[in-house]
Amino acid sequence: MLSVGLTGGIGSGKSAVSALLTARGAAVVDADVIAREVVAPGTPGLARIVAEFGDEVLAPDGTLDRPALGARVFADEAARLRLNAIVHPLVGEQTLARMAQAERDGVRVLVHDVPLLVESGLGAGYHLVVVVDAPVDLRLARLEERGLPREQATSRMAAQAGDAQRQAAADAWIDNAGSRGDLDRQVRALWDERLVPFSDNLSEGRPAPRGPVHLVEPQERWAADGVRLVARLRHLTGGAEVEHVGSTAVPGLRARDVVDLQVTVADRAAVQALEPALSAGGFPRRRDVTGDHVRAHPDPVAWRRHVHLSADPGRAADVHVRVAGSTSARASLALRDRLRADARAREEYAALKTQLAERHADDVDAYAEGKSELVVRLTAQAPGG
Repeated sequence: MLSVGLTGGIGSGKSAVSALLTARGAAVVDADVIAREVVAPGTPGLARIVAEFGDEVLAPDGTLDRPALGARVFADEAARLRLNAIVHPLVGEQTLARMAQAERDGVRVLVHDVPLLVESGLGAGYHLVVVVDAPVDLRLARLEERGLPREQATSRMAAQAGDAQRQAAADAWIDNAGSRGDLDRQVRALWDERLVPFSDNLSEGRPAPRGPVHLVEPQERWAADGVRLVARLRHLTGGAEVEHVGSTAVPGLRARDVVDLQVTVADRAAVQALEPALSAGGFPRRRDVTGDHVRAHPDPVAWRRHVHLSADPGRAADVHVRVAGSTSARASLALRDRLRADARAREEYAALKTQLAERHADDVDAYAEGKSELVVRLTAQAPGG
């Protein structure tokens, strides 16, 4: 089951996106709905809130007076943390139960609508994170139309993550500053071009298709993509050492639009043991690769690795699983660091990559193997190489 975390600042239109995804076939678990259910009259959650904040947070009919509670906790960080300590575990328990039921029911794409996904650091637990955004003035206007006073709306925005934090967490970004038709087109494209193919690839245990070998100019997003994928892989592997390596980890270097990541583990048994978790997390293994493309080295055992490729059609990534301290693992880091630090080495490497991309546009293995002698030389010359 493909799990998608959906989030956005208050007033961004996240609920509208959630409804459009539901209409296209996604199952949605809404954190706000669950948060209301766990504090309904007669629940232990409501009793604990009243015990903590007093009867003044109750409406005359015995339900939770959410505006009164909101006005209190969004202006008081300590109070907000006390409320979260009550509500979040209850919401988490119900959320896990509903996700498990969805998987048992055969759901293919599950969307978890979470207002505080970024603030809670939950992004690494999903296959994808989708962020909905809109300008602050527009969000404030929407909230005022719903009856939320501007002061309270501003206070709630201030308590949430900023745009930069959301951008760093986003695998996909939806701009909800335009018309409903604009929003529908973006959601349709996300569904048809990314979520459905990703779900199909995940179900079949296959990577997303790759085009020919093609070098592009350095992309600013590579660094942020690397950080996000490193966090996701650490989550999938239970905290293994993960590094962004390869050309996309070297600022200013032309490269294939593929993020390379290295996972290092204690031994060969651990390499094998990670395969199920990586595959379930959207990185199926390429079984015909057992080592690096190195002919110039006398000991091929030193260059062993497993390779897992991303099943996400929107973000090509190669995950290289190696034994910590092996020649292969050390060389991967040494090459990255040498290219970052040495302009001449970077120029030599870039020139060779350009030649090989032109010569082997339809054969990524030949492209990789063509770099092997230079890789061995550069890493041997690097400190500790």
